[in-house]
Amino acid sequence: MSITSALNSAMSGLRAASRASELVSNNIANASTPGYARRTLSISSNMTGDFGGVRINGVQRHVDAQIISDRRLSGSEFGYRSATTNYMNRIEDLVGTPDKQGSLSARLADFENSLITAGSRPDAIERLSAAALGASDLAKSINTVADGIQDARSDADRNIASQVTRLNDTLKAVEAVNVKITAANARSVDVSGLQDQRQLLIDEISEMVPVRVVDRDHGTVALYSTGGSILLEGRASEIGFEPANLVTPYMSVGDGTLSGLTINGYQVNTSSASGRLHGGTLGAQFEIRDELAPEAQTQIDALARDLIERFESASVDPSLNPGDPGLFTDEGAALDATQELGLANRLELNALVDPNQGGESWRMRDGLGASTPGNAGDATLLNALADALTDQRVPNSGAFGPAAFSATDLTASLSSQLGSDRLREDQMLSFASTQFYELTQLELAGGVDTDVELQNLMVIEQAYAANARVIETVDQMFDTLMRI
Repeated sequence: MSITSALNSAMSGLRAASRASELVSNNIANASTPGYARRTLSISSNMTGDFGGVRINGVQRHVDAQIISDRRLSGSEFGYRSATTNYMNRIEDLVGTPDKQGSLSARLADFENSLITAGSRPDAIERLSAAALGASDLAKSINTVADGIQDARSDADRNIASQVTRLNDTLKAVEAVNVKITAANARSVDVSGLQDQRQLLIDEISEMVPVRVVDRDHGTVALYSTGGSILLEGRASEIGFEPANLVTPYMSVGDGTLSGLTINGYQVNTSSASGRLHGGTLGAQFEIRDELAPEAQTQIDALARDLIERFESASVDPSLNPGDPGLFTDEGAALDATQELGLANRLELNALVDPNQGGESWRMRDGLGASTPGNAGDATLLNALADALTDQRVPNSGAFGPAAFSATDLTASLSSQLGSDRLREDQMLSFASTQFYELTQLELAGGVDTDVELQNLMVIEQAYAANARVIETVDQMFDTLMRI
């Protein structure tokens, strides 16, 4: 080997060692940085004529694409289950459990007790007033649950709007990074940093919408939802949504009063069964707004209807004429079975007995149609009202099945349904959380190991010192030759 060849080999070795030490330093510094992938230097021998040395082929970014894909999908599921579980907890808290003060069951029990108490002393005006106020509190509790369901729908609608904006912005950002990577590859510039940035952006997208990443030419990628929609293919798709901000029981996607999703101007399905973007936090908000909350509204409306029907019969209150509203009303009117949607929001105590509306509580004893107070000692109507609550009857609406229920049993059934649904969501959330955690740990295990990197740095330092020693020896040889 000639002196020139030795010097060339040593110089190329120094350059490679310097670049490798830089990568190791970056690996150690970014060991905890989200999205960062471990880098190593790709080198090979360089034989050009009589000259040898080290050729730097480029920087290798070490990732396991399959683990990342699985982790993203599990993250989408975790986000989806977190959103639906939070909703279930919210609605269950509104209805309450039978042992909870202020729950629907507790309000109904208080009303029933007040009727029994008033029946034991029908001449006591304060007991009649307590019964009327108990009925009013029960109606208001049902109103609160129904309003809370619509608040959940409104919140979901607003969340959809914010997530669609974020999704569009992130897709545009991935498109921009793709362009930068293409340009950098054309100039043979290291693109590892841009790939890290793109990975974080795709992670953000996958939280909202589960995606599949497809490699394209020049280091770019395309993104497809697992439902089959194109999110990014060269250019980012435009996701469209028009927020309603305030959602009422009477609004739905089907009648055009609520917005669905569009992709590049084309309407797409948003249902939980076959939605094109279903599975992440965005799909969860659509499911809450368009499926879960309307189902809860149907059940609470059925409960309100059952309550009205129990007291609207002349067999309970003989003073009522056909078509007259009973103790509980639809905003003051008698029940119209064809207008059941939103009934729980409109439920009111009949103003004739409501002290808060100028009514007379003695009508609890003498009948809603009575013009003057009757026999103060007659508890017949009060007992009939109490019996109406315990009467076993099959609900005319709702998903309660064909069994007959008392008012207490029907309320308990609703509470039980909500508790069962919430428990099922909790179990699914627990599974999704565990899966997401395990895949995240598996991904991190393939990341930067600082102990290994420090060992690599020691090897690199030895290689650097060896090449430096060759250069020093060549320098000494030139000095010796110059002195001859």
